[in-house]
Amino acid sequence: MEKVSKRLHFSALLLCLIKVMSSACKLVHATDTLLPGQSLSGNQTILSKHGAFKLGFNCLSPPCYLDSPFGIWYINSSTCSPLLVWVPVGDLHVVNPWSWSFNLSESGNLHLTDGGLPIWSSSGMKSTYSSALAILLDNGNLIIRDQVNSSIVFWQSFDNPIGTVLPGGWLGFSKITGLNTSLVSHSSLGGYILKINASQSRGFVVQNNYSESFRYSGTFPSWMGIQEDGDSYLSFDNTDVYVKLDAEGTVSAAKLGGCGSVLWSAPDSQCGLHSCCGPNSICLVSRFHRPECECYDGTTAGCSMVPSLNCQSSGPVSFYPIYGVYKFPENPWSIELIGTRNCEALCFSDCSCTCYAFNGTCLLWYGELKNTLLLDYGSNFYPMIDQTEILYPMYVRLTNQEKSGSKIEIVLTVVGVLAAVLILTCLALLLESQKKLFMDRPVDSNSSLRIFSNAQLKKVTGSFSEKLGEGGFGCVFKGTLPGSSVVAVKKLEDIRQGEKQFRAEVQTIGMIQHINLVRLFGFCAEGSKRLLVYEYMENGSLNSHLFSKSSAKLVWELRYRIALGTARGLAYLHEECKDCIIHCDMKPDNVLLDAEFCPKIADFGMAKLLGRDFSRALTTMRGTIGYLAPEWISGLPITHKADVYSYGMMLLEIISGRRNAEKIKEGKFTYFPIFAAVKVNEGDVMCLLDSSLEGDGDVEQLTRACRIACWCIQDAEDQRPMMGQVVHMLEGVMDVEVPLIPRALLRFVGMEDCTRSTDFYTL
Repeated sequence: MEKVSKRLHFSALLLCLIKVMSSACKLVHATDTLLPGQSLSGNQTILSKHGAFKLGFNCLSPPCYLDSPFGIWYINSSTCSPLLVWVPVGDLHVVNPWSWSFNLSESGNLHLTDGGLPIWSSSGMKSTYSSALAILLDNGNLIIRDQVNSSIVFWQSFDNPIGTVLPGGWLGFSKITGLNTSLVSHSSLGGYILKINASQSRGFVVQNNYSESFRYSGTFPSWMGIQEDGDSYLSFDNTDVYVKLDAEGTVSAAKLGGCGSVLWSAPDSQCGLHSCCGPNSICLVSRFHRPECECYDGTTAGCSMVPSLNCQSSGPVSFYPIYGVYKFPENPWSIELIGTRNCEALCFSDCSCTCYAFNGTCLLWYGELKNTLLLDYGSNFYPMIDQTEILYPMYVRLTNQEKSGSKIEIVLTVVGVLAAVLILTCLALLLESQKKLFMDRPVDSNSSLRIFSNAQLKKVTGSFSEKLGEGGFGCVFKGTLPGSSVVAVKKLEDIRQGEKQFRAEVQTIGMIQHINLVRLFGFCAEGSKRLLVYEYMENGSLNSHLFSKSSAKLVWELRYRIALGTARGLAYLHEECKDCIIHCDMKPDNVLLDAEFCPKIADFGMAKLLGRDFSRALTTMRGTIGYLAPEWISGLPITHKADVYSYGMMLLEIISGRRNAEKIKEGKFTYFPIFAAVKVNEGDVMCLLDSSLEGDGDVEQLTRACRIACWCIQDAEDQRPMMGQVVHMLEGVMDVEVPLIPRALLRFVGMEDCTRSTDFYTL
């Protein structure tokens, strides 16, 4: 009996112990905390302190499938189903929750396993913490913190949001933690990621989760109570509104306990998604229908070609209007102009301009047209748009070959009538603004020149930030036009002094083109602003290479090529243009070199047009000391031979690498051109070659160049060759005789003792 009693007593004690342990286990899982070594499995959960959130499966009995994954659930609603607000990973596939385990390891890391196989871990922490515990807070944030000091947080779910950002959560870069938090959609396979757009207040960007290709951007509404800390950190402080990113990339805001009722979403429709309809197409905005895509010509076929994108399109050009545009294509080029007609003329003059619109500012597009949104007037969405909002049309460039369908023909007829009205309006505007420079001589479609606004050139040059050089009438800045064309922009500072030079530049180089002349792309004559836009020359001026020790040495072959190219440019100005153009300021500073060191004549601010019916012109002296022909100094009428003289002086500098105006110490000579003329006359030309070349030069070319230079600087104009003859002599197709020694050099410059130098003249 005693043994039986002992057995009964032991059994009762064991049963009591089991009940106590069972109660203890239930207490663990009824609290908000997991201690190291504790775990959840099956339908076990932990609750936040006041019962608003639970962590576990939303499953009462097996089987539980994909609709009830493991995570944090909002359950504080008697009328709504539990709301999943966080999962460890975005693509959990649950078969049997009773085979799963969620535990806090002894090292202080959370682990999710399935049948012992690892699924997820919080082990991204730098160190392990054996004194840690996991606790589910009343705001839905699951944290791992120190058991003693609750302010020490090692990891938290708010730093790793998946699908949802709860009230009290955050996105962006935190200066405190050093983490950059993004919101990832529940489906990590092909899902999306939401990041903060630091360039826009309360802005965000949605991208593909893996390729990070852009999908769309937007801003959170102000009523959500979002707080900004710096440029790239947002905290969601509204107490009951959460943000959700679904597997399709849609962002929405809803109220906790509101049973998923959406308060706000982005984009407004599928048309708001980036490249929804692909490039060169239109998306019809409709809230209750799937997006409809059309090409710009009204068809629904693949829009593989941009309307008249290249400059080889044949046939007359017209602009096809698109009405009801809710959102213009992305990346327009904005220019301040007056009236739609001026905007059209600017786009018309540039064959790379794809499309234009005028909404008070002229908007131009170059290249593909992306993400154009058009209101579907027949849909339920249209009445929801603010009817007071003005929807401006846009005009797409088409050639006759690209027009199709009677719809376009009807529209073009209407456009023709509207165009006539616009022309009359523009004429009235032009009459009111006759006082503005060049308004009486607008750039037409036959001209390659473009009219720029000051605002556009300010944008092109980055507010005139990179200076290339400086001259007597202003500075030159580097800029970049649409299409990545690099340009040089000359900004004339003093309009009173620079106006004449500005007009001369536009009227001369603006109407001609030659491989050895710097190309003028366009100009700005807006108010008191005077700017000229040229092609960019990578290697700067010839002057910087001849006289700067820091520049690369110009070998003889390159110097000879530069001399020949410059001569060809001058010959074109003098002999091949409709009017003879006299440059009037030829010098190494005004010869620019491109990437291949091809020379191009620049700076036509002092140029003079001389009609073919006139042989010479009487004008005020212009040019630079050291390159001025004797007739300038004597006040006599000038001809194109004044440029020939300047070219000869410049050619001597190309040969010798010395400045003509500087004093020298060569025996009894103190002026280099006289010394050079004497040595050429004596047949000793090697002493004139730039010493930095160390005698490395073609003797025949050197002799030819030296003789040509001395012929060009002759006193009498009729003794100087034409520039066309200079070209032939440099090319070797015309012989060059030994030149005379110019007398005027001594008389006008006064740097030699005339009586002492008489012996060196050749009569």
